[in-house]
Amino acid sequence: MEEKTVSEYREVISACKMLFEKKTKDYGTAWRVLRLPSITDQIFIKAQRIRSIQEKGTQKVGEDIKGEFVAIINYCLMAIIQINLKNDERMEIPFEELEILYDKYADATRDLLMDKNHDYGEAWREMRVNSMTDIILMKLMRTKQIEDNDGETLVSEGVEANYQDMINYSVFCLIKLNFVKV
Repeated sequence: MEEKTVSEYREVISACKMLFEKKTKDYGTAWRVLRLPSITDQIFIKAQRIRSIQEKGTQKVGEDIKGEFVAIINYCLMAIIQINLKNDERMEIPFEELEILYDKYADATRDLLMDKNHDYGEAWREMRVNSMTDIILMKLMRTKQIEDNDGETLVSEGVEANYQDMINYSVFCLIKLNFVKV
């Protein structure tokens, strides 16, 4: 089962990265202007839209929730990149350089997933997408609180760990929604 999960994870991240690359070619790295709380709020908007569609059972804007989970993954990776480039003031970064960072942080997040998957026995496969959406929203609320506390925590993981968890729950949702065909 572990091999299947790694394969599914890679397929989801590959599709997300392809969109990230295209958007980088269209817009450059305009997202570099965003401070971390602004990226968190962008993720919140996406997660809230997913929950709203799940609760209402209908939507009026064309993009389905799969696209919103992809956006959450990409925004979380942007946030992690921002955290790790905090002393780099360049607004424009070539995709070739970003691709290395994207892969590095996506791989680190996959490794975290596999460690947790080992301990939890792939419990996520029995979870509902709606529940995972709620967990993403909870992780967002935690992240916002940590940001409001200037990044200080007493016993909790920091914002980067919360972004990684949101990536992983979004990957799980996309797998459960048959986004990948492995």
